[in-house]
Amino acid sequence: MPTVDEKLVKVGEFEWFYRESLPEAPIDRAPILFLHGLPSRSYTWSGMLASYTEAGFRTIAPDWLGFGQSEMPERYRFNYSADAYVEALVQFLDVLEVERVSLVVQGFLGSVGLLLALRHRDRVDRIAILNAPILPGAKLPFKMQQMTWPLVGDMLTQDPLAIDRLLEDGSGFTIPDEDLDVYRRPWLRTSSAGRSLMYALRGLQLPETITEITSGFAHWSSPVLVVWGMNDPWLGSAGLREFVATIGDGTLVELPEAGHFPQEHWTQEINESLLPFFRRSAL
Repeated sequence: MPTVDEKLVKVGEFEWFYRESLPEAPIDRAPILFLHGLPSRSYTWSGMLASYTEAGFRTIAPDWLGFGQSEMPERYRFNYSADAYVEALVQFLDVLEVERVSLVVQGFLGSVGLLLALRHRDRVDRIAILNAPILPGAKLPFKMQQMTWPLVGDMLTQDPLAIDRLLEDGSGFTIPDEDLDVYRRPWLRTSSAGRSLMYALRGLQLPETITEITSGFAHWSSPVLVVWGMNDPWLGSAGLREFVATIGDGTLVELPEAGHFPQEHWTQEINESLLPFFRRSAL
């Protein structure tokens, strides 16, 4: 199997961590950019990247600023808004000299990737969406809402075990201890991890973001694949089929037993849908 390298790159004043795998026999397709959600990190894709590289794709999976091994700036240096994340992601791609990508986005922070696609359409070939806030009325689960509150949020976001509970509550299944150890590691290393999570949750601007996503994808013509964990306790699935039907080249794959983080337990099923999607030519 191809190797997945762990790298650091300076983008403006901030350092990004990312995972990258390069194919021995590349095919004529855009690199695939994997974007994680909250409170995750690029490690969530580590069991998937090599499969796509083996098929000829360059794969890139960054830790968002404030998460994993990327820099965790204080809010006066980076304001953690959706707009700031979009601009930071554009700069990240520019530094890597990647002009055009296909996207895999998941979770609440994955919505930033959808904003990137809508605002920079020339840079995105196609999109795969895994349980991200794309439906009207989507909101943070109560436990994440609490993390945005003054004083309460400051305490909750510093608890490494709260990260374990969020990941398992969202997925609906036990996550192996060796994986939870990786996810909670930033919280054991520095208090900046908790502050960054709190800043990101406060800066999501979900109502405005969802409005932009729903209106923008009604006029989107490039291929979109929605792979959805139908047991998502946070986002649900009401209105999902109707949303996908509004996309000109949209396809829905339902994972009946999966929850909010389908990539944690349903890697094979996801790959069986995503690989043909990224290989095929646009209609």
